[in-house]
Amino acid sequence: MSGDLTQRIAQEHAVAAESLPSAVVAHARRRRAIDALVARGLPTTRDENWRYASLRPLERVRFAPVQGNLNLTQGSLPSAIRGYAPIPGYTRYVFADGRLAAGASGPAAPQAGVTVHAPSRTAATLPSLAPLDRGSEPEGAFELLNEAFAVDSAEIEVASPAGVAPEPIGLEVVFIASASAQQGASYPRLRVTVAPRCQLRLVERHVSLGDEASFVDSMVDVQMHDGASIDHYRVQQLGARATWMDTLSATVGRSATYRLHSIGLGAQAARSTVRVHLRGEGAELALHAVAAGDRQQVLDQYAVVDHAAPHTRTEESFRGIAAGRSRVAFNGKIIVRPGAQGADSNQSLRGLLAGADAEIDVRPQLEIYTDDVRCSHGATAGKLDETMLFYLLSRGLDRDMAQRLLKWAFLEDVVSRIAVVELRTQIEQSLAGQIEELDALKELLHGRPST
Repeated sequence: MSGDLTQRIAQEHAVAAESLPSAVVAHARRRRAIDALVARGLPTTRDENWRYASLRPLERVRFAPVQGNLNLTQGSLPSAIRGYAPIPGYTRYVFADGRLAAGASGPAAPQAGVTVHAPSRTAATLPSLAPLDRGSEPEGAFELLNEAFAVDSAEIEVASPAGVAPEPIGLEVVFIASASAQQGASYPRLRVTVAPRCQLRLVERHVSLGDEASFVDSMVDVQMHDGASIDHYRVQQLGARATWMDTLSATVGRSATYRLHSIGLGAQAARSTVRVHLRGEGAELALHAVAAGDRQQVLDQYAVVDHAAPHTRTEESFRGIAAGRSRVAFNGKIIVRPGAQGADSNQSLRGLLAGADAEIDVRPQLEIYTDDVRCSHGATAGKLDETMLFYLLSRGLDRDMAQRLLKWAFLEDVVSRIAVVELRTQIEQSLAGQIEELDALKELLHGRPST
């Protein structure tokens, strides 16, 4: 399948090449990306780190970008976004099918010290996001695909305007998919650069307009200079028939802190690859991920954290629930390079089976090439705690209510770490709806009389 698909991708690219904006990616660079993709091929379930992903929907995809601009305004945003008012103090930017939707976005110039722009609106060609030498890796294939077809990008640069670190910047970037995969693909693209000692709070959402079976190939690049700080909240709430392929690469400098929160709820098939390079001494990563699958969803995440400098630190936690006939997977790999003495990592990966035909796969991996490190990991997958279930039943709750409450508590262990109150409330409401207990939880959380 992979060889036939890459040949078809190359043919579609040849037809669309002249219409793709060189301000986003130079034409020669796009051609090299396609050549690298054809040489490597798309990953398959035979690739070890892709065996849990659902790749069959790719057979029905038209890989050329969706044609035309979707004319969105604030009033025509999908209900998944319109129901959530912009977070106070955050500026919102909306992209529809990979292109900036200015009419639905916030003001062009947010806080001092931050620049946000879309290359399709400028004349200059920006540096590429995807290193072509990663084309030989299965994890690099969808980066190359994005590089070849992207039509726009959100470019965020946070700097100190007067040499003094400014107050934290708040931005929200919303990527909307509207077209079916037979009409064309959507290529969200986000570049973030944060200068030394600057702080950014970033909300990144992926949602659908309608119920089309969209194909979305997302690519995010984060560059953090020394002493920088980012709180990055990624929320995937695409429609029930969508396919989402996602790659995030981050480089963290000396004494910089990257806090990454990942919430996976939507799409029929979703695969996210996260690569974090702790490059500078004292760099830190906190990765907290939640996934809730139902029906026949496949939600798969692969996270690689590379400790390349001394005294780097990783805290990684995952909570996943698989209901119905869904499959939820998280594969976390920690690498400690030679010379990265004093590295400290902790993984806590837990999965909960909530359906007789569901699957949960959690897998921690460690590769350590130096001494004087502290690395620990724990991974469990199972059903609801029968002791806790019995306790709740003894308190007068019916079985369905007790099971739903335990699911809620299981996910809330990670969701509670979201520091933005308004965002946390929105996510809690979405999670409650995902496990079909919103009304019941409202009753419980506002105080149900004991019996």
